[in-house]
Amino acid sequence: MIDLHYWPTPNGKKVTIFLEETGTPYRVVPVNISRGDQFSPEFLKLNPNHRMPAIVDHEPKDGGGPIGVFESGAILFYLAEKTGKFWPQDLRSKYEVTQWVVWQVANQGPKLGEAGHFRRLGDREGDQSYAVRRFTDEANRLYGVLNMRLRDRRYLAGDEFTIADVISYPWTVNWQAQGQEIDEFRHFKRWFEEVGARPGVQRGLAVGADLATDNSKLPPEEQERIRKILYNQRAIPVAD
Repeated sequence: MIDLHYWPTPNGKKVTIFLEETGTPYRVVPVNISRGDQFSPEFLKLNPNHRMPAIVDHEPKDGGGPIGVFESGAILFYLAEKTGKFWPQDLRSKYEVTQWVVWQVANQGPKLGEAGHFRRLGDREGDQSYAVRRFTDEANRLYGVLNMRLRDRRYLAGDEFTIADVISYPWTVNWQAQGQEIDEFRHFKRWFEEVGARPGVQRGLAVGADLATDNSKLPPEEQERIRKILYNQRAIPVAD
């Protein structure tokens, strides 16, 4: 059994999509990031970077004690190796997939996240026009990378659905909030629609729908409290 420490964000949904696609048994352990659960001593033992998702595998392949893994890319590598699914192990195919997983965690996720952040921020912190333009343009560039990659292949790593597609798809669901128009990217749009139609992907996206809240409907003081938790974090003091 896999314990999935989770909140319904794009990074969390990467893991639920994989688990649903493969039929891997798991249990959701909610990590309410608006409440600050990610800073609890218990969670910091799983992930010292205080970010979800994280998993605990109570039945690892080596037969030993439970194994904890954090960071979505590492989690997908671990689960793909455990299940033998969506990560081919012949040398060439393995690294065709691996490089796109690394591309996602190093480029797509962070930059699309920044685009969404600054576009939501408005003028609460002063003039954000440069940041909005900078990250909206970078998001556009990254959609272009996907579009170019998919012009002559069905999926990111070739003809087969892999963890490269699993990890990249959730961050594209909110393309409108990132200031993009996907009709500009017809090869990407074909992939987006095909991946989004997979039953396992749909089930993975739906996990935790009952947990999410619309922060924009909360009182202003509550919105401010949540922003202080989620943004402008500094180092956690370490006892001598």
